[in-house]
Amino acid sequence: MTDTGSRAPAGQRPPDDRLDRGLIVIGAVVVLGTITAILDATIVNVATRTLAEHFRAPADSLQWVLTGYLLGFAGVIPVTGWAVERFGARRVWTTALLIFLAGSALAGAAWSLSSLIAFRVLQGLGGGMIMPVGQAILARAAGPRRMGRMMAFTSLPMMLGSVTGPVVGGLLVTTVGWRWIFFVNLPVGAVAVALSLRLLPSAPARPDASLDVRGLLLLSTGVTALIYGASELGAAAGSGAGWRIALPLAGVILLALYALHARSRGARALIDLSLFRHRGFTAAVLTNTVVAVALFGVLVLLPLYWQVVRGHDALATGLLLAPQAVGAAVALPIAGRVADRRGAGVVVPIGVVVGLLGTGVYTQVTPTTPAVVLAAALFVIGLGLGATISPSMAAAYKGLPGRAIPQATSALQTLQRVGASIGTAAMAIVLQRQIVDRTSLPARASLAPLPAEVRARLAPALADSFAYAFWTALAIGGLAALTALLLPRSSGGRPAPAEKGS
Repeated sequence: MTDTGSRAPAGQRPPDDRLDRGLIVIGAVVVLGTITAILDATIVNVATRTLAEHFRAPADSLQWVLTGYLLGFAGVIPVTGWAVERFGARRVWTTALLIFLAGSALAGAAWSLSSLIAFRVLQGLGGGMIMPVGQAILARAAGPRRMGRMMAFTSLPMMLGSVTGPVVGGLLVTTVGWRWIFFVNLPVGAVAVALSLRLLPSAPARPDASLDVRGLLLLSTGVTALIYGASELGAAAGSGAGWRIALPLAGVILLALYALHARSRGARALIDLSLFRHRGFTAAVLTNTVVAVALFGVLVLLPLYWQVVRGHDALATGLLLAPQAVGAAVALPIAGRVADRRGAGVVVPIGVVVGLLGTGVYTQVTPTTPAVVLAAALFVIGLGLGATISPSMAAAYKGLPGRAIPQATSALQTLQRVGASIGTAAMAIVLQRQIVDRTSLPARASLAPLPAEVRARLAPALADSFAYAFWTALAIGGLAALTALLLPRSSGGRPAPAEKGS
């Protein structure tokens, strides 16, 4: 495909940097496929009680329905850069979709808890590749001139998908049964596969691209151990056995060993660490990782507040979280346009500060805080996220050569997932310890919905625990304000070289 973002030769008109019809079509196809994986990551959460009753399984066994997907998702992300180089982005993306759909169909037909867990791992293997490969396709198609607006265009449906997941899941479970939380992926995914084969640009494959096997073992195992270990720490609030601490520590050690390995292997490593010599890329990765820690930490706290303190069910909670998506919808197109014209370093720091202002309202939360106040604050948080995530992601690609985009995407997505897991675990640990200290509830029951009379009696202490946790999220978000200042404050960026389809 031809990079339409490159500079025109002297004497010719500069290239058109509008989002033309062809680019919008590419974005729509990628969004259609990606939104299935995003919905699935949240839609299953509301069905855990139903699944426990159907399979007559204890909570610790049922947790593997969620964990299996997480492990498959996390383990496959590091290999996506090599796969795109070796086989071409369109082929890898379509294959990942087919794997995800096969896992969805089999999970919907599961006959036992063990089979459901196995098929969820298969789903995760496909789902883990869909987003980073789709992002690489968009980065190559848009070029540096249109990256901010393209990321904004594609981020909005994805963000809506993450918010509507609990609502859709609740409706499906209560109307047509739990199997449809998996079957619902099939028609949408099938359309995405058909459209991708017809409309996505082909990209050159490199059959000679060698796989860094040692790097794959170190990086995938390290990322999986760190993410799974962090999720287990969050679930147990740090009170579990020693292995819950040993597992993330082992992940950190394996990642350190990968760094040593990659440094000696250079450009032949699974993810080339020389990418971090680009200031814009490094600043964007740092900002995205810190934002992921704060964002996913807040996303843990918000639904739990409505369920634990206010006693709402999953469906009502999903609806109460909708203002965040509305705020993002308002900010995304404006932020993308400003980022393309002025640089991410202009818009992202403002977005971080706006998000922090909204989060600050939640540090004052009580059992009786009016819902309209919390909705307004959540709308402000959405404004901040819309002005932060997409522009900072777009900034990661500006100035990188086209051949570096697959590896850059793998690095960005890997660190985002690690940040998200750390944020989730950190907020769960902080919140649970606060609840245990303030209410004397047992740790196992501290994050579960409580009987109405118990909740009414403990509501002030529970709300104070959430307020403390939101203060922690606010402090982490403040770090993102510092890293955002390192982002480039100009729209310039060396365009990717033109590539012809094969």
